[in-house]
Amino acid sequence: MTPLKYDRFDSPIGPLTVAVDARAVRHILFAENRHDARGREHWQHAPDDALLREARAQLLDYLAGRRTAFELPLAPQGTSFQCEVWQTLAHIPFGDTWTYAQLAARVGKPTAMRAVGAANGRNPLPIVLPCHRVIGADGSLTGFGGGLPTKLALLRLEGAPAVARLRDADLFAA
Repeated sequence: MTPLKYDRFDSPIGPLTVAVDARAVRHILFAENRHDARGREHWQHAPDDALLREARAQLLDYLAGRRTAFELPLAPQGTSFQCEVWQTLAHIPFGDTWTYAQLAARVGKPTAMRAVGAANGRNPLPIVLPCHRVIGADGSLTGFGGGLPTKLALLRLEGAPAVARLRDADLFAA
């Protein structure tokens, strides 16, 4: 197995690390991740790789408000169920949010909200496969691998109506 190539760069939401294989983007990581990528110690730093440069440019354009969709080849690795959930995330429109129940229904497993939530939490391509657009039934932000302040920042960037009423202080309320 060929090691992945990666680049780490600063962004408005903190440092991001992107890893690719020869054909597609495999990981996007925040500075702190709940679930880290396996084999990371074998990755090769290659910031001049064409796919890494394109991924970096598209992510930074999105974070600057100049992009609403991504045009990158993606190759997330997971179980068939996880991959189905991750592919479904791509159908949540920019600026919109779905609840876990809505996501579960779209996957065709309306009673599997916990399993869908677990798969959502293991998404190896956050932002591009927009797991930040999934919220609790009560409108709460719930968990996010990049942290709730980052999730709120991404949803605000997109103008999501579901977060218009939230303040930063709400993230830390008991």
